[in-house]
Amino acid sequence: MEKWISKLDSVVERYKDIEGLLSDPEVINDQERFQRLSKKYAELREIVLKYEEYQELQDNIAEAEEVLEIAEDEEMIQLAKMQLAEAEPRLEVLKEKLPLMLIPKDPNDEKNVIVEIRGSAGGDEANIFAGNLYRMYTRYAEKQGWKVEVMNSSPSEMGGFKEVIFIIEGKGAYSKLKYESGVHRVQRVPETESSGRVHTSTSTVAVLPEAEDVDIEINNNDLKIDTYRSSGPGGQSVNTTDSAVRITHEPTGLVVSCQDEKSQHKNKDKAMRILRARLKEKIEKEQQAEVAEKRKSQIGTGGRSERIRTYNFPQGRVSDHRINLTSHQLESILDGELDEVIEALITADQIEKLKQVD
Repeated sequence: MEKWISKLDSVVERYKDIEGLLSDPEVINDQERFQRLSKKYAELREIVLKYEEYQELQDNIAEAEEVLEIAEDEEMIQLAKMQLAEAEPRLEVLKEKLPLMLIPKDPNDEKNVIVEIRGSAGGDEANIFAGNLYRMYTRYAEKQGWKVEVMNSSPSEMGGFKEVIFIIEGKGAYSKLKYESGVHRVQRVPETESSGRVHTSTSTVAVLPEAEDVDIEINNNDLKIDTYRSSGPGGQSVNTTDSAVRITHEPTGLVVSCQDEKSQHKNKDKAMRILRARLKEKIEKEQQAEVAEKRKSQIGTGGRSERIRTYNFPQGRVSDHRINLTSHQLESILDGELDEVIEALITADQIEKLKQVD
């Protein structure tokens, strides 16, 4: 018997246990527990219904095969063959789907994301590449029907960004983009290179799930808020008022600055959204430290220090080093056609996580 079948039997048992608890007056009177169990019951119900469908299809196939063994009536034989032709493909689909449903869901998957891109090694070329990555993600978001809003940016004099932070709002944004965190490397001849020599530069990408007020509680007494005049490339003053905001979370030392809006209030709101997301990430990383070894074997979300992908312009090639994926669609990928890469990463991650299902 497949390992996941026994796991599904356990899920059915748990589902029935919760069903009984939800009719218990003591549980009903404890609203917090009742709501928690109701949520779990709804999650398990989807799996249980699919498993029941799987078992029903197995019975139908066994019944049809038995008919084919003993039947002499041509009409009965044809009906049994039709039953098999309908049931067998559906069973194969469920065989693939059911184990994936056992993978614990990432509670952040449906959240919006805050993306931070910074030029790293390579000076001006790294900043220009950061601009290329920003365009790639905004184009991808547009194709998904998601909304993009810049939270803070520091444009580079030669083009691109020293740093750009933006939010992507859309259902399932984190589930798709969480694999983009890490070091992105570009190999190409910079426009400023007269000898035609290929340079290697890098930009870092961090993808954080947006944290809501209920996720992270921030004490205002822990915040130091400074205001100053925003500046553009080269340090020239952009605004004549102190609209830029810098927030320091003193217990952790996290610092967030926002200056893109002319309104101090709007800059403060954006800075708080970034701070909340960074605090959430910090807390979750600390909680996950104990299972770090296990996570090393997974695709995960990639550390910011990890080189995850190379964009090679002379060869028109994109290579994702985590899953040994190579694509020669460099231009279309940089134009936001990321589906092939992201789907491959999701599949690889699911395969690794399936190995962890007890």
